[in-house]
Amino acid sequence: MSGSHASLALLARGLAGIDVQVQPLDGSAGTRAVLAGKQLLLPASADRRWHRAMVAHAVAHLRHSVPARSAHTLKPMGIAVVSALEDARVERLLCRDFPGVHGWFAGSLAAEPDPLDLSFAALVSRMDRMLLLPAWKDDNHWVNKARRLFDETVASAGLEDYSAFRTIASILANDLGQMRVRFEPQHYAVPAPYRDDNSYLWDFGEAETSPDEPIALQQPGARPPPPTDADAANRSDGPLPEGAAELELGRYSYPEWDRKLERLRPDWCTVIEKLPAWQGLWPVREQQTAASNTTERLTPLALPRARQLDRTHRLRRQWEGDDIDLNAAIEVLVDRRLRLRPDPRLFMRPGKAPRPSSVLVLLDLSESANDPVHGGARSLLDIEKQAALLLAGSNARGADRFAIHGFSSNTRAEVYYYGLLEFGRPLEAPSRAVIGAVRGRYSTRIGAALRHAASHLRTEPSGQRAILLVTDGAPSDIDVHDPKYLIEDARMAVAEAREAGVRTACIAVDSAADAYVRRIFGWRNYCIADDARSLPARLARMSARLAAAN
Repeated sequence: MSGSHASLALLARGLAGIDVQVQPLDGSAGTRAVLAGKQLLLPASADRRWHRAMVAHAVAHLRHSVPARSAHTLKPMGIAVVSALEDARVERLLCRDFPGVHGWFAGSLAAEPDPLDLSFAALVSRMDRMLLLPAWKDDNHWVNKARRLFDETVASAGLEDYSAFRTIASILANDLGQMRVRFEPQHYAVPAPYRDDNSYLWDFGEAETSPDEPIALQQPGARPPPPTDADAANRSDGPLPEGAAELELGRYSYPEWDRKLERLRPDWCTVIEKLPAWQGLWPVREQQTAASNTTERLTPLALPRARQLDRTHRLRRQWEGDDIDLNAAIEVLVDRRLRLRPDPRLFMRPGKAPRPSSVLVLLDLSESANDPVHGGARSLLDIEKQAALLLAGSNARGADRFAIHGFSSNTRAEVYYYGLLEFGRPLEAPSRAVIGAVRGRYSTRIGAALRHAASHLRTEPSGQRAILLVTDGAPSDIDVHDPKYLIEDARMAVAEAREAGVRTACIAVDSAADAYVRRIFGWRNYCIADDARSLPARLARMSARLAAAN
């Protein structure tokens, strides 16, 4: 044992009241301290100023943690969250007994993460900072909830009640699951560099996952285990099976309106255009059969055509007009020479030709669209698809240009946008297959999707251009906790589209939607479908109204 490790062993004995062996860790074994019983292995590659904090943290576990608790009831993310709260709990207890060690911990924290980083490691790092530094401020809802629950538990149960902190760890881990924060055990490391790998806390058993996987010893060359078929079936919003990857077509940046700052944040949202992965889902023939059977049960609606004055289309031999019909005037002269009664209809005027219109139906593909309708077997997303297919079939014989797109979002950095049926494309088996295969996932960031949809319509021929949004709820996303923020952004996106000559309307399948859809789209540009089964008829009527609008 070197002199420095001998002095650290004396420090550990003074804090813990028992002999603790402090020895160097093999340089190839990692950069984290390892606590095994009463033996503490310190990495030689670590910053020397962290060694005191490493020793103090290990002593906190020896004094206040129960080692080798069973981990068989916890998932890897749950183990990581429980471990992080346990680290904070025992450090708080040690600081209560030895106030001077607080500075060692505070000076050895990880660097402050990027506020825009919403990864699991970044959120845990921000939580560590909040729990250790009472004056620290953070604007993340989950991080603030962690501190609030931690402080409430300290006040009600005290720091010694491990089970109470285990309860709030379950709440926080569940919230992360609801937020769809991805956790990769083989790549995760405890954010604070002075803390050990937490293998001291857990007993994984012979049949359970080894501590190397969930607790981040980060062995070189580690790879995730191959997913099983059951895992792929139970994880609807996780990675797609091999061979079913979605093809990325492009990335686009758009601003977003901040209602508190009252200005646009430039390049704030990233829209990712993709083709949906339909390999491994319904075969094309089955999708076509299902769609055709559904269409047969629905009564097609006759869509009125919009008409407008057209100078290139002239009506001749009119009683009145703004120009002379030369052919009619020549015939009048001929009739006079022949002493016949001439036809007095000598004028021409502009006729009315069909107005070119381009209507883009934008489907909300968020997770909530997968919910069954009225307890039946069909989901709202199924009805949305069937209604869009019916509308596309009704327009196939007309002159209107029609497209079907969809969107969902997973924070402002990932707004997924799918071109399911493009303008000018016939509604054939491949298009039906793509529409039938798309799945509902993630959240509903309407503003970014509307801006991207409007950019598609800018390339359409001049005429009536419109976006018809079909949604089942207010705009929301996991990185936004102000309920009015995304509503105001969507309202601003509608105003931007209007200035660009694109009309926007909405059909909301939500009986409580009146307040927010009126705020976003205005008084006349929305309707509410209380019963999702009425969606096909409402979609056809609203589409015809947009195409015929003056």
